[in-house]
Amino acid sequence: MTLYAGIDCGTQSTKVVIVDSQKAIILGEGSAPHPIISDSSGRREQHAHWWTDALESAFAQAIQNAGIIGTEIVALAVSGQQHGFVPLNSQGEVLAPAKLWCDTETALENQQIIDALGGPQAALDQLGLMPQTGYTASKILWFKTHQPELWQQLSCVLLPHDYLNFWLTGKQIAEYGDASGTGLLNIRTRQWDDRVVNLIDPEGRLRKALPDLIAAETCIGTVLPEIAEKLGISATTKVATGGGDNMMAAIGTGNISPGIITMSLGTSGTLFTYSDTPVVADSEMIAGFCSSNNGWLPLICTMNVTSATTIIQNFLDLDIHAFNDALNQSEPGANGLMMLPFFNGERVPPLPHAKASLHNLDGCNLNPQNLSLAVVESATYGLRFGIDLFRQQGIETNEIRLTGGGARSEKWRQIVANIMATPVVCVTHKETAALGAAIQAIWCNTLTEQDDKSALLANLCQKFVHLDETTHVVPDADMVSRYEVLYQDYLSLLKAEYPKVPL
Repeated sequence: MTLYAGIDCGTQSTKVVIVDSQKAIILGEGSAPHPIISDSSGRREQHAHWWTDALESAFAQAIQNAGIIGTEIVALAVSGQQHGFVPLNSQGEVLAPAKLWCDTETALENQQIIDALGGPQAALDQLGLMPQTGYTASKILWFKTHQPELWQQLSCVLLPHDYLNFWLTGKQIAEYGDASGTGLLNIRTRQWDDRVVNLIDPEGRLRKALPDLIAAETCIGTVLPEIAEKLGISATTKVATGGGDNMMAAIGTGNISPGIITMSLGTSGTLFTYSDTPVVADSEMIAGFCSSNNGWLPLICTMNVTSATTIIQNFLDLDIHAFNDALNQSEPGANGLMMLPFFNGERVPPLPHAKASLHNLDGCNLNPQNLSLAVVESATYGLRFGIDLFRQQGIETNEIRLTGGGARSEKWRQIVANIMATPVVCVTHKETAALGAAIQAIWCNTLTEQDDKSALLANLCQKFVHLDETTHVVPDADMVSRYEVLYQDYLSLLKAEYPKVPL
């Protein structure tokens, strides 16, 4: 056996998978949770040591479940939640809790950065994407403004996956994919953007604190002896660059060539696809990230998918089986019942202060079956909004690979296919980011100068990423037509409620 490990440090937990590269199988998995610090100000933070503690626990579980000796692991890679901010001093010590992707306490600072750049279009022109409140740049300005004494100690800025790489190897390094989610990287040139960096900190401390950038197929070093001992692995184990969780999930779903859409029906919804060239969109709602396989990964995020369906499910006191049964007992359009599902505000379209609402209620259509279908349809319309943004940029959408908890619903899969007018299928392994990290580790460790980088990665994805053909659904022509009318009704309602929405 030739063994590799993939690590995914998410918002709620850290997961580890161990794979056999020769047999192309997953041998064992482990997982450990970590809490989140939150309050009404929009603060969402975690202590970095929670991640390393969880990593140790999850790694031990994975080794035990795999029934292997940890020292046999040849290389590993880390996937991490995007956009977090881990500030280090010159001794490599963490200066403050890490602000996360979902932190909104820095909204004012984000607007200050956009204004300093000259507005949304100027930001797109400068960086190739629009800085969002969740990105790292506004967190850095917030830190400088609100914690000036700690700011004076700042020596290095890392993202969550970069920090775990540092903990593993002692190297302070960043890679293009995850770095493109900071709001500090020019996605066309794959370089830190000096203009936006200097706008945040003209004195130069931030520029000196930004780590060197390296290509995705690089091994950054080996595991430190003291860390190897904690994890039960060898100090010769190589560490690949890793990347952001979306970038690793792209690899873990085989989304490494144009035409495939990965769509997550999770707490929030994400859509992303691969591009050979930078996607500098007309719309600020598309995040034109870099990928972690030397391309680009245009991405859209909506905030209300299973978070919205779970609220309705709990309100109706239905377990997941009863909820899915309810979906089958209503007709497309939920007998006229319509919902704007903005329980958490919304990112795409940009409605951060929006609230959820029900429309067209009457004495006949307000029942659990229609309410259940209305929330599923409306959450899917939000994702269709994103698909249309992609299509307006000329992005192909030939196949949707579904992930996330909602993808387990046969009814919801068919609804997605009908609303998007695109075939839908699930991948067999649900921990796509951890699997993508493991694949990347193999890629980095086995790549030679003679190899075609893209061909080798494609071969690895073909071996490891499997589609569950039992979940494959194709659009029903009649339902596609019917849902097109219903979707236009949804857009009309959205425009009536929020006239400034860019449709």
